[in-house]
Amino acid sequence: MSSVEATRARTIDSLAAQRGQRQILGTRVDVTSYDDAVERIAGWAGECRGRVVCVCSVHPVMVASDDSTFLTVMSAADLVTPDGMPLVWALRLLGAPQATRVYGPDLTQAVCAWAAANGVAVGFYGSRPIVVERLIANLQRRYSSLQIGYRHSPPFRALTEDERNAELRAIRESGIHVLFVGLGCPKQERWMFERRDELDVVMLGVGAAFDYLAGTLPRPPVWMQRAGLEWFFRLLIEPRRLWRRYLSNNPRFLLRFARQYLAYRLDGRG
Repeated sequence: MSSVEATRARTIDSLAAQRGQRQILGTRVDVTSYDDAVERIAGWAGECRGRVVCVCSVHPVMVASDDSTFLTVMSAADLVTPDGMPLVWALRLLGAPQATRVYGPDLTQAVCAWAAANGVAVGFYGSRPIVVERLIANLQRRYSSLQIGYRHSPPFRALTEDERNAELRAIRESGIHVLFVGLGCPKQERWMFERRDELDVVMLGVGAAFDYLAGTLPRPPVWMQRAGLEWFFRLLIEPRRLWRRYLSNNPRFLLRFARQYLAYRLDGRG
């Protein structure tokens, strides 16, 4: 990386740091925006070292709240965006009124638009083969110059050492600078954390964005997203898979954040 590029990357990091961050139940969430996130990713893409971007909703926050090892994973990320409106509202209550949502599917499209315009190759790791193929077809239909250098849907089991090494080798040899990871929380965050020192790419854990952008999972109406009801829409679509998560996480998040906010106000910062 040239000195000019290094200076630009440091400037991006400095500007982003000025935007601030907050701890929500112990998990760092950055006050960012689509423009800021894409600019940071663009700067990191030329560094030739591993970077991790997590899109964070209530679910990862609660997993981190319950599991200190996962909290370590989240804390090590280079950027943690507020993917869900509850976290945006929490950031605003904690003194960041400028906080806005940076939603996984929309961030994926914004980064792909930048990559297509700048000739940067990207890759996709996760989900089922049919989902990845539809996802790529839809993105290339929208961004005709988008370069796809890597795609892989791993098996739904632990990898052997040979399989793991083969994946790393294929990613390194692909020439990509950005890798979208869609394994779901907490698997994708752990996957990125474990490989950040082995891969020279920017990794974005975007979860359900694969299915949304592939058209295999319907996106919630905009009004439900703005009202913070995306979880309810997903529960209606996938009740058997998600009911335990939402029944357990949502009430506990509200209770624990209420305690955090009360302490914040009593401390004289609110």
